[in-house]
Amino acid sequence: MGDVLAGIHATWEFESDSVLIRFERGIRTPKLFQALGERRVPHEALALVTLTPGKRGTVVLHAIPRPGADPLMEAAAGQLRDGSDPYRLVLPAEREMLAEYYADELRALLGPEAALPAEKFLVAAPQAPLHFKAYDGKASFDGSRVSFRWFWTGASSAKWKAGDQSFPVQELHGVEWRSPDVFDGYLRLLRRGGGLGAPAAQPAQADQDPAAVVFGLGYGPVHESLPFAAAVLGAVRTGSAAPDHLVPAEPVPVPVAARRDPADIAERIRHLGDLREAGLVTDEEFTAKKAELLAEL
Repeated sequence: MGDVLAGIHATWEFESDSVLIRFERGIRTPKLFQALGERRVPHEALALVTLTPGKRGTVVLHAIPRPGADPLMEAAAGQLRDGSDPYRLVLPAEREMLAEYYADELRALLGPEAALPAEKFLVAAPQAPLHFKAYDGKASFDGSRVSFRWFWTGASSAKWKAGDQSFPVQELHGVEWRSPDVFDGYLRLLRRGGGLGAPAAQPAQADQDPAAVVFGLGYGPVHESLPFAAAVLGAVRTGSAAPDHLVPAEPVPVPVAARRDPADIAERIRHLGDLREAGLVTDEEFTAKKAELLAEL
């Protein structure tokens, strides 16, 4: 096809085997679009193409991906608002005929597989390293391991007891992202269980689960936490092709952390003391955790 269609906040470049979506940068562009930069969507990743009237004299060209084709949309699980959907191109109404032409061109390229879920991800996941601040901790992903470092001001006593966490991708079977736009948003890592790969049992509440971080006002925004979740999901699906019996039975050792700020260690120990005074941490747990923290100095 080799043509370009410029809309509001994005430009679609129609190529022989894919659509290259380039997102604009600017204060009015949704932050998720700016974080994504650009995305290449193979024709085989699409299920449907529609053109509908938009708001205030606009039309919307919408390319709907197949289930299982895009890790970003799989992680979002239908929670994105229309204005943050990277597959919607909003155009002035006077470009409706041109948009209809491109919509027809795309529809003609969709094969019989468009009606079926994709067997693997066809759109690239955001690239690591990625990190963001949640309400109760900092989440980091280096491409092979997800790490949670708890904040003493927000983490629950259960998470403090468990300590900072590090999860190799091979120990995960998925992610669960609940949008920070709702009251109880969070990112939860879904861990493998026994040798048959069954899910491991996890606490029902995300704030009590050491495999989850919770969001809050200004913490874990969509443009940071969703690409993070998609990147982890992409790595998990790529790695999960290996048979379960090849997954290490023992936890992968956590690398020794770099030297910590003494003031941070002191605050953590002080918080542990508060938890002990409140009866939420035993003397034995306090002594063991204090020793771990002091060893990081």
